[in-house]
Amino acid sequence: MNIENIENITSTLLKEVGEDVTREGLVRTPNRVAKAWEYFSRGYRTNLDEIINGAIFKEDISEMVVVRNIEYFSMCEHHLLPFFGKVHVGYIPDGKIIGLSKIPRIVDMFSRRLQLQERLTHQIAYTIKDLLNPIGVAVVVEGRHLCMQMRGVEKQSSYATTSAMLDEFHDDSETRAEFLSIIGMRNI
Repeated sequence: MNIENIENITSTLLKEVGEDVTREGLVRTPNRVAKAWEYFSRGYRTNLDEIINGAIFKEDISEMVVVRNIEYFSMCEHHLLPFFGKVHVGYIPDGKIIGLSKIPRIVDMFSRRLQLQERLTHQIAYTIKDLLNPIGVAVVVEGRHLCMQMRGVEKQSSYATTSAMLDEFHDDSETRAEFLSIIGMRNI
């Protein structure tokens, strides 16, 4: 990522909206924005193998594993505005488990990109599936989108819920219901 290019683009944007980029409060804004975007987009530069770091273990466990209320922040690819909320991930192991802290790191890797909530949900689910080949994977993402709250329909209390139910979670309503109960939802 070229910080200087982002600074120049930001200066141009500020000028185009009618601001004086030499004004005291804005002098350092292009640099701050460039550094913020470096952080917001770090998911593009994150390596899954480095995140996992060998933390996949053989275990004879067949009960559901759930990590819930994983906070995330992302940027809507349509308006470059934030969306944020919580991710809930569940899987049923089939001989392999993953270190629990790796699941929020996977969420961060995909959320720190220009994103759609629907794509984010499926990227998390299919990554867990590819890494572990479990009996099933379930991911529910709840999000508040500033593109819906600040502009457009301007619905400040609205939020979106997306899900990916793979294999056993898709095929067995009791398994899906157990997961939804654990994360505090009725049905999706």
